[in-house]
Amino acid sequence: MSGLSCPEREGCRKLLGLLDTDEIMALCDTVTNRLVQPEDRQEKVEEGGKDTEKYRPDQGLGQGGACNGDAIRAILVYSQSVEELLRRKKVHRDVIFKYLASQGVVVPPATEKHNLVQHAKDHWKKQLHLKLKETPEPVNTSQDIRDFKQEKEDKTEKVDFRRLGEAFCRWFFELLNSQNPFFGPPQDVWGPQHFWHDVKLRFYYNTSEQNVTYYHGAEIVSLRLLSLVKEEHLFLSPNLDSHGLKCASSPHGLVMVGVAGTVHRGNSCLGIFEQIFGLIRCPFGENTWKIKFVNLRIIGQSSLAPGALMKPAITFEPSDLEAFYNVIVVCGANEVQSNVRQTDSRTGDQGLCSGNEALLNKR
Repeated sequence: MSGLSCPEREGCRKLLGLLDTDEIMALCDTVTNRLVQPEDRQEKVEEGGKDTEKYRPDQGLGQGGACNGDAIRAILVYSQSVEELLRRKKVHRDVIFKYLASQGVVVPPATEKHNLVQHAKDHWKKQLHLKLKETPEPVNTSQDIRDFKQEKEDKTEKVDFRRLGEAFCRWFFELLNSQNPFFGPPQDVWGPQHFWHDVKLRFYYNTSEQNVTYYHGAEIVSLRLLSLVKEEHLFLSPNLDSHGLKCASSPHGLVMVGVAGTVHRGNSCLGIFEQIFGLIRCPFGENTWKIKFVNLRIIGQSSLAPGALMKPAITFEPSDLEAFYNVIVVCGANEVQSNVRQTDSRTGDQGLCSGNEALLNKR
């Protein structure tokens, strides 16, 4: 049986095709000791009692038709190695050079034959490595399947909403507060790209008077939140311990994050805030969440009960967060109290309804 690899056989087949018919026949006689006659189209090569090669003229390659094809196949089958074949006198140096040139292997014209042989071997070895690299490894064992299933299960583990909420709050408030001009250049770009395009903001504040304002749309919501720190120079400091941060999720994938904290301007503490975010994972980015709705409640120090500033705590429980989500979903867009101002960045449509005020204003 041939001692040549697949790339070596194909390469030598093309190389031998560059020889004249007489040279191919003479080389075949030398390699096979005249025991194989190319014109005998039924010749077989026996190894261990099994047929390993059958010469058929319809598969012939080369310049001499069927006999040339038979002769080349016999040469390839009976050659023990590619080096043994190429070092034979009948395989001229010029033929190896022409073959290498046809394959894009550039070597100096004066290169000696033994170096050309080495270049040819290196070329075929490179082709073999490329072929092996392109061949995918089959996943066909039971252990492979079990490992694949385990890996898939690991990737679909439940989200830790508490950790998600804490990481989101750190990111959100650090980014928002960095827009305050008193703190130097912003650390990152603030803008509507962090919100879903139909995001809704309910802004309740109780300082000298009570007011509720609604905003609708990513552009207007991002600008209103930005104005708190950029124009009003406020600083929102969240309390991220177990009392100041609570999280819940809906069956549809909406994650609600409630956080409490204090409101500052310069060296003064002006009051407290409570804020609820509705987050939805973006399907087009890995582990990317955008804000679907915001409920912000700011209470001035003069309106607070004694001791309320000691340790800001979120007054919503996870069940309240879920109920808040239900209020957002089912409330009608036109149910607005007379003291509520509406703002829409796109169409002028009504924003979030006042809904269950007992729940939304719960402390």
